[in-house]
Amino acid sequence: MRTGRLDVPGATLHYEVRGCGPLLVMMPGGSADAGIYDALAVDLADRWTVATFDPRGYSRSTLHGPVTDQLPRTHSEDIARLVELLSPDGAPVAVFGSSSSAVVALDLLSRRPGLLSRVVAHEPPLVELLPDPAAGRALFAAVRESFRRDGVEAAMATMAAGLAPDDDSEQQRGDDADDGHRSADAGKSDGPSPAEAATFRRMMANLPVFLEHVLCPFSGYVPDLAALRGAASKLVVGVGRDSRAMLPAVAAERLARRVGSGTVDFPGSHIGLTEDPVAFGARLRETLLG
Repeated sequence: MRTGRLDVPGATLHYEVRGCGPLLVMMPGGSADAGIYDALAVDLADRWTVATFDPRGYSRSTLHGPVTDQLPRTHSEDIARLVELLSPDGAPVAVFGSSSSAVVALDLLSRRPGLLSRVVAHEPPLVELLPDPAAGRALFAAVRESFRRDGVEAAMATMAAGLAPDDDSEQQRGDDADDGHRSADAGKSDGPSPAEAATFRRMMANLPVFLEHVLCPFSGYVPDLAALRGAASKLVVGVGRDSRAMLPAVAAERLARRVGSGTVDFPGSHIGLTEDPVAFGARLRETLLG
């Protein structure tokens, strides 16, 4: 693994690169950072040059000033600069984003389609595409208010209760669009490695920024549907097999219908990446190869 630092307007990004071949940028969602993709990046490095990174204001990517509400456009411009650094010959690259980072992927595709060869957007929580957008906005506003009033745990409980079907206790353990609050190897009997434990601690430390400054602006993003229709041949929308009744999956499927893109079932729920990394990675490989 090679690591580097990239100065962008208002921040300095930490990034990591593995493998060789066409460039694949994997964008962490929720409160996650580059570490969420460690195992998956190693697996995919046999075919791609895999770039992962910490989003601005998270973990090792420092802001040059105080943290403020984040915008998908700012984050997509960060990715464009990272692509230009790591693909200097201008060859189009593939990107993968899940949850809040899938929103960033959509913004990047709508603004800079020439940079991209394939975009896999897994369950972007676009409340404005829901049958009842006001209810979605109210839910995430309530989560943020719960965080401000009672802290992280209360906010996550509010989100889980608002997103999960009443009759599905398993889904109630999920969060909104945050695949970062749960350890990537929570199901391992022998526990996490030191590196995995460090990643989990960083992601937990990022949750206040996510809940206060990312959740509402990203979920409230209004995609440029006309631009996405024009680039629909490059877009694949991912939906978890076990989360179809939940807000992010409903929004994702409505997005695919509105822009005419393909959809792909991924193993697990909204946080399928952490529930079954091996199966999720195999499905992602198939999807990237088309």
